[in-house]
Amino acid sequence: MGTPKALLQYGEDTFLDTLTALFGQCCPTVIVVLGAHAAQIRAASTRPATFALNPDYALGMTTSLQCGLRAVPPDADGVLFTLVDHPAASPATIGALLAPLLGPLLAPGDPSRRPLVRVPRYRAKRGHPIWFSRELIPEFLALPSDGPARDVVARHVDRTEYLDVDDPGIVADIDSPEDYRALIGAGA
Repeated sequence: MGTPKALLQYGEDTFLDTLTALFGQCCPTVIVVLGAHAAQIRAASTRPATFALNPDYALGMTTSLQCGLRAVPPDADGVLFTLVDHPAASPATIGALLAPLLGPLLAPGDPSRRPLVRVPRYRAKRGHPIWFSRELIPEFLALPSDGPARDVVARHVDRTEYLDVDDPGIVADIDSPEDYRALIGAGA
C-alpha cells in the first residue's frame, strides 16, 4: 500500500481512528495491537485506546490476535475483533453483534447453548468484525503462531450465530490500492 494501512484516510479519520471511535462507542476497552510501524501509528492515533506491542508480528496475524487477547480485561464477557483493513462496518452491525444473546441458539435456561461466536454476513459472505466469548480466549492463545484463528471458530460451528446484516462494509477488505480506491469512491 505504500503506507501503513492503519494510517490510510477514511472519511475524516484514519482507518485506525475510525475503528477505535466505532468500537469505543460500545466497548469499555479498545485494544489496538501494534507491530510494524508501531511508533508512527501510535503517534498518529487520536482516539483513546490501550496499545499492545506485538514484538512477534512478523510471525503472522495469529501472534497479533494473541497479543491483544492477553490485554483483555478479566471482567470482559467477550471480544469484538476486527482487522484494521476492514474500516467500513456500520454502527448498526456493531450493535447487532453486541446485542443481548437472544438468538436461535439460545435455549431458555441452558447457557451451554449460548453462542460462542457471532459472525456478520452480507449477501451470504462472512465478514468483520466478529464477536466471540471469553470462553474461547484460551483456545486462541493455544494456537501455534502460524495456526489460523478460523480453526478455533470452526471447532465451534454448532455454537456460532450468523447475523445477516445490510452492511457491505463488513466485506470491504482493503488489501490493495484498487480496494482502497473503491472504498473511498475513487474508482479502480
